Amino acid sequence: VQLVESGGGLVQPGGSLRLSCVASGFTFSRYAMSWYRQVSGKERELVAVSFTSAGSTYYTNSAKDRFTISRDNAKNTVYLEMNSLKSEDTAAYYCYTTISGNHYWGQGTQVTVST
Repeated sequence: VQLVESGGGLVQPGGSLRLSCVASGFTFSRYAMSWYRQVSGKERELVAVSFTSAGSTYYTNSAKDRFTISRDNAKNTVYLEMNSLKSEDTAAYYCYTTISGNHYWGQGTQVTVST
């Protein structure tokens, strides 16, 4: 299993970014995919989940109304569209899935929101 994130970078407050996570090594369409984020020195926190059934999703309060998680099963890719970014969104963002009780993480992509 391999998860490879991309799309992070430096953006001004109020700006937007789209993160991508390309998955390989498993049947992507069968598994929920999540985005987490981590600020240095703090615990990793859930941001959003894309379930497999009928496009259902879940967002934590920090992401609700500003972020959109989506997936393209044909491309084995999950996305996180982030709008109206705030300085407190600055973090390393990680793609995650769990398969048969095993946990898989990508290497992370840094998002920095600053002037």
